[in-house]
Amino acid sequence: MTTARRGPGRPRRADQRDTAVAILSAATELFARRGYDAVGMRDVATAAGIDVATVHHHVGTKAELYRACFAKVFEAESEALAAAVAAARASVGEGEQETFKHLHALLDAFVDFLEKVPETTGLWLRRWSEPDLHAELDAAFATPLYQAVESVLTAADRQGLLSEPTPHIAVRSLVWAVHAHVVSGKRTSRERAAFRAFVHRWVDRMYR
Repeated sequence: MTTARRGPGRPRRADQRDTAVAILSAATELFARRGYDAVGMRDVATAAGIDVATVHHHVGTKAELYRACFAKVFEAESEALAAAVAAARASVGEGEQETFKHLHALLDAFVDFLEKVPETTGLWLRRWSEPDLHAELDAAFATPLYQAVESVLTAADRQGLLSEPTPHIAVRSLVWAVHAHVVSGKRTSRERAAFRAFVHRWVDRMYR
């Protein structure tokens, strides 16, 4: 019995997926370290170990690749935070103690994610350092997460569990603080625990 062989020049779907993942991973790391203007498609090809034509075949233009990198980290972050956001929103109906317990858990989930996926911080800090460049990425890949957390603070405010007239400012301020923690480099377990304690105190002193 013989096994049918693939025709020449027709890569397996699994190979295509692996190549696309390699391109996206390489590009995410490069954009996070250097920013958009300092990265060329040949840089991505070299980092991924393929030729530049293959990069264009899989991802199109550099702008499309850049957007795909943000989409990748947004999907991962959304997945990492979804349960914590839902639990915090549900806890609003259970009183102050439960609400603050789940706000702390949501903060922990956010810090955990950024420590595990630090290229997220790199991408956003590079993006925000040039506010007029690719501003549409904020609406697509930052605002939805901000609004999810803002809705928790708004609901808690309406229940009288805390007072926050500008939840959008509160959320963005805390997001910047966490990004600053991550971008400062690797931390010891004691330092990481100290930072979590800090953000817990921040919430408690702001709202309790």
